[in-house]
Amino acid sequence: MADIYIRGGFLITMDSKRRIIRDGGVVIDNGEIVAVGKREELDKNYLYHSDIVIDAKNDIIMPGLINTHVHLAQGLLRACADYLTLIPWLRDRVWPLQGNYKPEEALVSAQLVVTEMIKTGTTTFLETGLVGRYGPDNIIEFVYRSGMRAAIARHVMDQTGYASFENMLHEGLIESGEESFKDTIRLYSKYHGRDNRIWIWFGPRTPGAVSEEMYREIAEKARELKTGITMHLAEVKEDLEYMLGKFGKKPIEFVHSLGLTGPNVVLVHLVWVEHSEIKLLAETRTNVSHNPASNAKLASGIAPVSDMIHEGVNVALGTDGGPSNNTYDLLREMRLAALLQSVRNMDPASLKAEDVLEMATINGAKALMIDHLVGSIEVGKRGDIIIIDGRKPHLKPHNNPISHIVYSAMGSDVKHSIIDGKLVMFNRKILTFDEEEVIEKVDKVAYTLYERAGVCREPDITWPIL
Repeated sequence: MADIYIRGGFLITMDSKRRIIRDGGVVIDNGEIVAVGKREELDKNYLYHSDIVIDAKNDIIMPGLINTHVHLAQGLLRACADYLTLIPWLRDRVWPLQGNYKPEEALVSAQLVVTEMIKTGTTTFLETGLVGRYGPDNIIEFVYRSGMRAAIARHVMDQTGYASFENMLHEGLIESGEESFKDTIRLYSKYHGRDNRIWIWFGPRTPGAVSEEMYREIAEKARELKTGITMHLAEVKEDLEYMLGKFGKKPIEFVHSLGLTGPNVVLVHLVWVEHSEIKLLAETRTNVSHNPASNAKLASGIAPVSDMIHEGVNVALGTDGGPSNNTYDLLREMRLAALLQSVRNMDPASLKAEDVLEMATINGAKALMIDHLVGSIEVGKRGDIIIIDGRKPHLKPHNNPISHIVYSAMGSDVKHSIIDGKLVMFNRKILTFDEEEVIEKVDKVAYTLYERAGVCREPDITWPIL
């Protein structure tokens, strides 16, 4: 007997040989993948001997997507900060809203984001940084109950600026270095490694909000605990100018001097970096989370992703948050990642569909240090699998599933989602919590937040709403 048998369709394994099995099948038992192959062979042993049989004859079967940069607290802020560059975007809109959160509101925001990610094919994500006012324990408990995998970073800070902009952080988000560091350790002790689905990381804020001494302490403690670090870096030109002016170092040189490079580090954005820095990333095996929609919307620039991949840097994919994307749909993010590199290099082959699919699956697993568990469909790995409806007109003809996924698919095409061998979504219905209950309370909670913060009370639209 087996728990779940998925049969038929294109099976994209993302294994070491990158096999694509036409009319394939995969079997999951006790959360683990126990068989991968042709449907006609697997039918002999599993068709009538599995608790759940999923017919995917016309569909695409692939590993669950891994989103390596998520802001759970920004779900309620969608469309609240359009048409701004990063500094005023943070100072005038995003941080005042986040600095006014109550724990129950932050939880609704997280629930909304998790709902969207499950329904669009993400099975694992990296949260960039919770703070105390959000009630991180409640959020982590919900993520666990949802069935998702997540590395959840807790913000650490001991200053209040951003780059050369002093005292820019909203007062509601300010925490002491001792408070934020100790609470990260508390969360680590309570949750890290739970069922191989929850991990606690350090999430130091961007230079200007963290001292060099604190950065070094974070790097040392993360190595001691064998956990990860994620932080924004070189997102905008102001970041580069600040580090060159204050420290005399380029962004990657600066973090490397503090111990913030290595295989347990995910640096986010890296738009304003040079070739010598890219080589340093490769040498230190530091991971990068590329967030093309956010970088484009905020006019931050286009990260040199194709150059990074060419040098051997492990580049993964992220969506960023509600007010900078404005979606958590990683399938849509794939298309933009490919297209922007074509424009940047004036070369349509500079980032191929195969490269992008690796970024969203196995590269993300490697960045989170869990590629031994997930990121591909192989015997011995955990059963994190999504099934995409191959009968959608924009996914026809059924000739090139990789191209279809990257250039044509969208999150609403995901039919079923399996995480750790358990059905989390079936026929577009989430099974682990009441999604309708989440959607029902979002608007009321969001507008209460907007009134308190004095931000986003009216839609930023020039047309009349009658």
